Amino acid sequence: MTETDDDDGSVLEVEFRFERAAYPFVRASAVADCTLELAELVPRADGRYAEFFNVTGGDPEQIAALAAEHEGTEVSLVESYRDGSLFEFMVSDGCPARRLAELGALPRRVRGSAGRGTIVAEIPSDADAAGIVERFLEETPEATLASKRSKPSMTPLLSEATLHRRLETRLTERQLEVLRTAFDAGYYDWPRESSGKEIAAELGISSATFSEHIHAAERALITTLFEER
Repeated sequence: MTETDDDDGSVLEVEFRFERAAYPFVRASAVADCTLELAELVPRADGRYAEFFNVTGGDPEQIAALAAEHEGTEVSLVESYRDGSLFEFMVSDGCPARRLAELGALPRRVRGSAGRGTIVAEIPSDADAAGIVERFLEETPEATLASKRSKPSMTPLLSEATLHRRLETRLTERQLEVLRTAFDAGYYDWPRESSGKEIAAELGISSATFSEHIHAAERALITTLFEER
């Protein structure tokens, strides 16, 4: 294990590795001969998490079947491309990236290739970094801590200008309004500050309509991230 520390930083970046793990993003990379990379992790109102994975190579049907074999995981193909695809994995339990998010770390890179998995996460300065790492390793015996280092700030996913430009072309005005309202209300905070039902009431729409708009907006945003990468 390689560890580097820089006391000048305020954010701790940690890297975990998984060898021969049964997690879908690791197993599918070995069996289907493909590479899976997490594009975004989104909490849902029912306590589950939607994980959007970029997949390069492999047969989409085989990848979906392999992921579906994992208990607590629902799989759907979002979009197919010439050299890959975008999948949504809906997970309720047994996912290391989800567990890190629940503990207070922010997964920035989740990758499975050739049967080996890697998760790089950032832990904010106000969190108990040592406690998060210790607890995660205790609960996840398949994981090993490969490295850790301090850095001055969290990693941005997209520049603000790029994000606004893409969203203007991909989202309807109503979808953008719902997405912005949800964000301002703490819908994407951990722990969540407002539920989908509460935000729907604020917007004067039904919970079903809120769910429809927010999921469409999230998919448009994830597609933007996928194309940027």
